[in-house]
Amino acid sequence: MPLNFNKQAQKGNQLLNHLAAELGDRSNRRAGRILRTVLHTLRNHLTLEENFQLIAQLPMALKALYIDGWKPGKPKVRGKRKVDFIMEIISDDTAPTWHDFATTDDVKYAMGAVFTVLKKHLSSGEFKDIIAVLPKHLKELIIESLEYESVML
Repeated sequence: MPLNFNKQAQKGNQLLNHLAAELGDRSNRRAGRILRTVLHTLRNHLTLEENFQLIAQLPMALKALYIDGWKPGKPKVRGKRKVDFIMEIISDDTAPTWHDFATTDDVKYAMGAVFTVLKKHLSSGEFKDIIAVLPKHLKELIIESLEYESVML
């Protein structure tokens, strides 16, 4: 099967453009930073198996974004509260997103936009699997962020 890198780039750009539109941005530069940060934070809370299932459904360019800097065998300190996940996003040092968020509401809105887009670009079964393996407080936070994002539109 021949690789079609242009088609893979196009799929990645479609997802990124969709996210930029959800965020109300004209440029997808900010959308890229936010997507990277939310995905990197999410991967720290998923099982290794679920991470690989999610990666399998991402366009090629976004697979690279997802695994960039990832050390799957290295245990991460994970918070037990919703605010801990939000703080992980704000303090992520792999992308300069700290200036994208003035408040925790900005983070919730951005999370809602990312999860809205992922929900549309992943199979419904995969999105449900992601939610299912997360601790209760993160399930609630993701559901709240989806609701928050839809209210803000």
